[in-house]
Amino acid sequence: MKQSLKTFALLMTAAYALSHPAWAASVKGSVAFAGAAPAPKTVNMAADPTCAALHKTPQPDEDLVVNSNNTLKNVFVYVKTGLEGKTFPAPAEPVSFDQNGCHYVPHVVGVMVGQPFQIINSDSTLHNVHSLAKESKQFNLGMPIKGMKIKKTFEKPEIMAKVKCDVHPWMHAYVGVLSHPFYAVSGDDGSFEIKDLPPGKYTLEAWQETLGTKTVEITVPDSGDTAPVQFSFGS
Repeated sequence: MKQSLKTFALLMTAAYALSHPAWAASVKGSVAFAGAAPAPKTVNMAADPTCAALHKTPQPDEDLVVNSNNTLKNVFVYVKTGLEGKTFPAPAEPVSFDQNGCHYVPHVVGVMVGQPFQIINSDSTLHNVHSLAKESKQFNLGMPIKGMKIKKTFEKPEIMAKVKCDVHPWMHAYVGVLSHPFYAVSGDDGSFEIKDLPPGKYTLEAWQETLGTKTVEITVPDSGDTAPVQFSFGS
């Protein structure tokens, strides 16, 4: 029995080492916004009183979110080149995509090809989630019940697949579909982190829905240490 437990422990350690190699790097950085931040816009939810009643204050438009430290939120950052010839299994764990407060949460999200994409309706009103993907089969699904969940998958990589709600025209979001797990979305302070990237030379691309894309070249050395990556978009 003790020998079996020892063997199991060794196998688990080996599996962890393969999935989290010591030489892999965490690539960290931020996305800056150069210039004066535009006046924030709000969305008009008056068309659906149920949505409007969910909020005591006007809700911000998420097309361009400039943080208080002059960085950008909701920028999709991913490895564009440098992984050619490598394959990565899709996780079995689903990526959650919620309809909450008559918003899509998150507004920008990443998922791997073949990974379950779980769509949730947390609102007590009808939504329909309409995928406008160009590389994968589109779907248009009504979700009238609070707590309803649907799982879909994307068949091919795409930067970016748009999703919208035909019932509520202000609701839209974007999905980055990749064949690898090396991506991130910038947060409330503009920062992002791409974990466990193997040594090599890569092109990173940052995508923002109204400002376009920026790229940088990086090298991940065998030591696993990398300099912070800085992207900058202008108005």
